[in-house]
Amino acid sequence: MMLLSVLEFPDFAQPQIWISLLTLTFLEIILGVDNIIFISIISDKLPKERQKFARNIGLAFAMLFRVGLLLMINWIIGLKEPVLTLDFLEEPGTDLPLQLSWKDIILLAGGIFLIAKSTLEIHGKMQVDGDHHKPKSAASSLMAMVIIQIILVDMVFSLDSILTAIGLVDNVMLMIIAVVISIGIMMAFAGPISRIINQYPSLQILALSFLVVIGVMLVAEGIHQHVSKNIIYSCLAFSLLVEMLNIRFRNNQNKKALKLNPDLNKDLSIKE
Repeated sequence: MMLLSVLEFPDFAQPQIWISLLTLTFLEIILGVDNIIFISIISDKLPKERQKFARNIGLAFAMLFRVGLLLMINWIIGLKEPVLTLDFLEEPGTDLPLQLSWKDIILLAGGIFLIAKSTLEIHGKMQVDGDHHKPKSAASSLMAMVIIQIILVDMVFSLDSILTAIGLVDNVMLMIIAVVISIGIMMAFAGPISRIINQYPSLQILALSFLVVIGVMLVAEGIHQHVSKNIIYSCLAFSLLVEMLNIRFRNNQNKKALKLNPDLNKDLSIKE
């Protein structure tokens, strides 16, 4: 089993170290997009004055989880060792029974949770007389429920992120620095991203659909079926571009309608 030193500090006099740091930081931000989307949607259940606190708590937990996992890096690598054999499933490309490690089990559980939670959220938003028409409660129980859900998803995303980073560099301190920088950047932009997502219902549905796809990808990874993340993120980027064009088109249509009939202002604001 590969062992990594946790106490070795990177030599920033070497240009390669800076390149690795920038690469890792960018990777952590990209892998954290789905985490921000989930946190943004789930924190929208809270009153506006508590949403920023919930987002920051969620991202802070994400940082603590990732740093903690990196400090236990050799144990994390050991999670790839098989602990369960499923005789009714075959290992991809072989005739051998499927063997699951703790990493696979965590990815399976996290993927199923993400699929179920996102599907329920989509169903709730499709209900005309659903909970989204009720006043948002500021009760501590709701805050606790939101934070617990954020923590559960953080654990899965953090494990996936760390295992990806291990394949790029072998310096744990460099990974920790990249995690801290990336979480700081995500905290700075989480607010604007949340406002944009929660302002437009169509973007919420798109974001939740993306989380369902991520959940399916985690389940596939858990049973050793590799799915290219590049394809998934490319599809997300294309769908997001199309939806932004649709939003701009609808806004232009509304402005034209208002110019022709100013009395429509009240009706359009109600629909939005």
